[in-house]
Amino acid sequence: MSPVLMFVLPLLAAFLLPVVARGSPRAGRLFGPLVLSLNCVIGILAWATVSEQTQVIALGGFAPPFGIAFYIDRLALLFAIAVSLGVLLLWPDAGEDEAAQRENTLTLVLAASATGLALSGDLFNIYVFYELTAVATYGLAAGRRNGAAYAAALRYVVISSFGAALMLIGIALVYMATGTLNLAQLAQLAPGMLDGPLGLAAFVFILIGAGVKAELFPVNTWVPEVYAAASKRVAGLLAGIISKLALLIIVRLLVLVFQQAEALQILLLLGVLGVVTGELAAWTARDLTRMLAYSSIGQLGVMFIAFSIPGPAGLYAGLAVALHHMVVKPALFLLAERQGGALERLAGSAQASPVACALFVLLVLSLIGIPPLPGFWAKFLVVTAALAQPGTDYLLAVVVILLAAVVEASYLFRVIVQLYRRVPAARVGGGHDSATLTISAALGLVLIAVVLWLAPIGDGLRGIAAQAADRAGYIQAVLPDGASS
Repeated sequence: MSPVLMFVLPLLAAFLLPVVARGSPRAGRLFGPLVLSLNCVIGILAWATVSEQTQVIALGGFAPPFGIAFYIDRLALLFAIAVSLGVLLLWPDAGEDEAAQRENTLTLVLAASATGLALSGDLFNIYVFYELTAVATYGLAAGRRNGAAYAAALRYVVISSFGAALMLIGIALVYMATGTLNLAQLAQLAPGMLDGPLGLAAFVFILIGAGVKAELFPVNTWVPEVYAAASKRVAGLLAGIISKLALLIIVRLLVLVFQQAEALQILLLLGVLGVVTGELAAWTARDLTRMLAYSSIGQLGVMFIAFSIPGPAGLYAGLAVALHHMVVKPALFLLAERQGGALERLAGSAQASPVACALFVLLVLSLIGIPPLPGFWAKFLVVTAALAQPGTDYLLAVVVILLAAVVEASYLFRVIVQLYRRVPAARVGGGHDSATLTISAALGLVLIAVVLWLAPIGDGLRGIAAQAADRAGYIQAVLPDGASS
């Protein structure tokens, strides 16, 4: 089965869901998870093929660069599988009424658009899927239908619309300079047409535009409000999965189109600023959900630093941090559903739900980077790759990452101490539901599995990074005849 079905099926299911739910509410509730499960199967079956050779699928029979192309390598397929699996794990548990159907439909649209974003091979489709993703996230952000949710969603809409406009300006500049939006053809033309100030300006516009969803400094001010007001499943989905798809856009463009040293320096600078502002804001936060939101900004900053490192080493390190964040952050947001609110009210949580608190500690230790957990190895890859670069810029970035880890440990250990502070039995609140514990435990087991199979997983990620960094291979796969016009 074609991997393109991973985009088509959720989008088709989003249109069919209201009809199915009208006939049988129970079937409507199960319809989305079944489609997403099928998506995971399609992705896994396609993995063996893509591991040997990348696939280029021309929709409508029009060969690239004139037609719409989907480029499927291991990096794209990995993110497509992560989208389906992440949305499946974080599927809304909202019942069978009309509001629940609306949320389920938006979630399917989000899965479809995010998958299309991962597989797209031209800037036009990337922009279309980016906007479709934005529309779905607006509705999900306001899903609780209260004043706080509406206010947060409105702020998100304003900032995201501003980013989309900047992204469109950047794409227009690229088209004005090259006459094409196909990524492979742009990779051919960029060295001669986009290596000057015009190309750098286009990169900055696209970077800031896509950076809204990637939680990039300074267009990330919507993050704490939306994550605090939305359901924690939505917060986990946005922080853990959707932010990485926006990051993937930037990575593809850096590898294929914008190879100027200045582009990498801009990404490095914004990454460092993201780490500093995110971690300091998290340290001052007095609410667990907002603390996790600011922490997410800091972690995304580390990813930007990693991806600013040229060559496969930067891709390898950035991919390791991104995948680790995909596992840890959704689980932390889920656990914060009951533990959220002022930090002072967390006392006694371990008495009410000892398993949940133990899982929280495991996830936090990995996020901080305590060996031998995966978070340590991910940060170690970033630090070693950065130290291998000449000059003092990356040395400063390493210092920032290490100091940020100390700050992160300070505020997260403060939370752990509060969780395990004993209170009188009368003040002990309720525990977590079984679904939350099951999902969080499954993600915690993923961390342990990575520790046990660290070497083969590392070799696999290194191969994915090498394939993704192969600019010439991308061009040859999409344009085997070397067409440039």
